[in-house]
Amino acid sequence: MIKKNFFLTDLMKTGDHQSIERFLSLADLPGEKIQYTGEYYTLHNFNLKQYDRLFAMIDHQNANDRLWKNKEYWNDLKTRLELLKKQGFIFILSHPWESTDNMKEKRYYDPLLKETRCHTWSGGTNWFWFLMQEKHGNKKYSFNHNNKIYDFLYLNKQSRPHRRKLFDGMQKNNLLDNSLYSFLDSPYNIKLHSQYELPWVDADNYPPYGSDQDIYEPQFNDTAINLVSETNDNDYDVFITEKILKPIIAKQVFVVHGNYGYLKKLKQLGFLTFESVFDEGYDNERDSNKRTNKIIDLCKVLKNIDKQKLYRETESIRHHNQELFFNKKELSNYINETVLGFLEFADRS
Repeated sequence: MIKKNFFLTDLMKTGDHQSIERFLSLADLPGEKIQYTGEYYTLHNFNLKQYDRLFAMIDHQNANDRLWKNKEYWNDLKTRLELLKKQGFIFILSHPWESTDNMKEKRYYDPLLKETRCHTWSGGTNWFWFLMQEKHGNKKYSFNHNNKIYDFLYLNKQSRPHRRKLFDGMQKNNLLDNSLYSFLDSPYNIKLHSQYELPWVDADNYPPYGSDQDIYEPQFNDTAINLVSETNDNDYDVFITEKILKPIIAKQVFVVHGNYGYLKKLKQLGFLTFESVFDEGYDNERDSNKRTNKIIDLCKVLKNIDKQKLYRETESIRHHNQELFFNKKELSNYINETVLGFLEFADRS
């Protein structure tokens, strides 16, 4: 028997419900059917009694903190919550563009969550995979790894403590003297070399969102190793973003400055890393400071490695990762896991 699930994908119409709906449409769970709307005021068009589960997503994007200071917003939200509770809706606090840690930084919803049980949906491991596959799936790129001019491609935008530690350590050890790097936020205010900046972006007014997902081939063609500066470096919540997916698309060798067990999670998703070619022991270091130091030590080795030999030895790994990234069926399997989490939360509730 098929169970029917209904999603109101943006309770207050403050987010990007279209992207969430396209994400949900890729789920393929046996015995489950999904229908959705992004419009609260269209609920009267649906016979809600026919559904086995009803979900309403509350947008939690950081950009909406301008709304969260408005009492009318909270009054309207609470009114809608009460009406939907009576109809049997289950609620999802939704911000797949961010990690769990970053969602916790915004405490505005705490009083609400005491009154309304919510499932919290952060980006995890598949949201940016979905976004980047959707964005780059039909594009043709020209990647060429035959002539490496620079050692590292190392891009930073927002300043975070773990990023500052690694950046300072790399500079202190003169590891960036032949690299392409940036750190747009203060106190550094370092822009990428103009020759390698996205030609369609105003470097003096870099967009806060969206452009990070763009790909410009010269950045990857001319650099040997992508030093991926991920969002968080905690030891409990691996969050995979466009930062790692760009070198995977470009078939570039990478080292990741991110969460404890980040590479382990990549491998659980089916991707391969470079443990057969160089030491990836940093991934097993739970202490973030020690992990940063191990990455610096590794970069000392990689700076002087034979880059052409490195790319010959890693060809099969890099090809596998690119193929897996563009595999729609594999992505669908992991989206199934997210949607199954929603369904199980509803059943427990």
